[in-house]
Amino acid sequence: MASSHPISDEVKPAILQEVDPVDIPRPALVDNNRGFNWITDKICGIVEEKTPTWWWVCFIMACATASFTVIGLVYLVATGTGVWGLANPANWGWAIVNFVFWIGIGHAGTLISAILCLLRQKWRTSINRAAEAMTIFAVVCAGIFPVFHVGRVWMAWFLFPIPNANAIWPNFRSALLWDVFAVSTYGTVSVLFWYVGLIPDLASVRDRAKNKIRQVLYGIFAMGWRGSNRQWSNYEMCYLILAGLSTPLVLSVHTIVSFDFAISLLPGWHTTIFPPYFVAGAIFSGFGMVLTLMLPLRAIYRLEDLITQYHIDCMTKIILATGTMVGYAYGMEFFIAAYGANDFEIFAFVNRAFGNYAWAYWIMISCNVLSPQFFWFKKIRENTALVWIITIFVNIGMWFERFVIAVTTLTRDFLPSSWGYYSPTIIDIFTYVGTFGVFSVLFLLFLRFLPLMAMAEIKAVTPQADPHKH
Repeated sequence: MASSHPISDEVKPAILQEVDPVDIPRPALVDNNRGFNWITDKICGIVEEKTPTWWWVCFIMACATASFTVIGLVYLVATGTGVWGLANPANWGWAIVNFVFWIGIGHAGTLISAILCLLRQKWRTSINRAAEAMTIFAVVCAGIFPVFHVGRVWMAWFLFPIPNANAIWPNFRSALLWDVFAVSTYGTVSVLFWYVGLIPDLASVRDRAKNKIRQVLYGIFAMGWRGSNRQWSNYEMCYLILAGLSTPLVLSVHTIVSFDFAISLLPGWHTTIFPPYFVAGAIFSGFGMVLTLMLPLRAIYRLEDLITQYHIDCMTKIILATGTMVGYAYGMEFFIAAYGANDFEIFAFVNRAFGNYAWAYWIMISCNVLSPQFFWFKKIRENTALVWIITIFVNIGMWFERFVIAVTTLTRDFLPSSWGYYSPTIIDIFTYVGTFGVFSVLFLLFLRFLPLMAMAEIKAVTPQADPHKH
């Protein structure tokens, strides 16, 4: 479709009349020329309509799955962290793998909202709300593992630098402590960013509410929003400041998580490529999860006019780019080990590819490096079923990446007499599977009670928002 906003000859600067630039066609961000009322009715309708049967079925299943985590954690607290299968030589197992996996999932939301906002990428408007919600729920799931990994969970508050009767202070040189500050800061700013973005849309739901309870509840959270010029001016400034605060946090939080490994002296972990490699991997898996969630919702709620093929195309290209970066990082790890001529380092990477966990390594390569390459083909990017399947492979591959990094190094350390084979216990599996239930419960509640999309932002990218056509 040609640009709907050509510059008229009357207002065109002289230089543009001389060079006559090509008017690059831009795809529409809302198809079928939908108006403001249609957008409001469509998105508010998801919250206002009677709760569909499929939602109740999914919610009950999600609650049942979430109970696995509760049961697993109660048993762990009563028994000890040994039930997680942690023992020499692998004292880090699924707990750290799951923590890094969920933190990675939580990256795309703030990235889509903050970095793409600062870069003026308007295609983010249809997906940013759900992606931000996904970020917060993923951080909740991630936080479970380090808290319980400390063993005596009732002492977890010792991680914070709070004076106490025992004069015990955290070890500020530990990267695990840096995680506490990075993740808690990231979680706090992400919640604020999400909530501020919700305020105008909460006011719309409040104004349309037909019963007193909904009017009062949405009214409280809308904080008296009336949509005046002054309120919009303050809102946009606040949103921009939060986007500026969130942007470095997106890059810093997973960089710090990578320090858990990179600052150690163990072969396979002690490498400077980890921070950019972890950040690229987090964006890769985060966008994979966004598409995994949004494509079914697009079909169920008939949102094809708001989540267009252009949105899917942009996200699949980002997955392709970051997946290629991750593949490059895998190759560079081997090169650095060989170039460094360190026998232990070379052994660690050869062991990853051909050792006792080679099956996990090649699943990782297949899912993370090979499967995104299908996105080079436009026909595959336009096939939503295939895109959805590939995004599931992406998330499986990223979990295996963390498993390969954590387990292969620990089970084959400097001393062959201590080598072993790590296997998860049923409690490990229960706890991890249950976190998908926790995530699903929170996401389904979000879907039912809050606007799925940022209505105010979507309206701003429609042609009706620019009636003067320049």
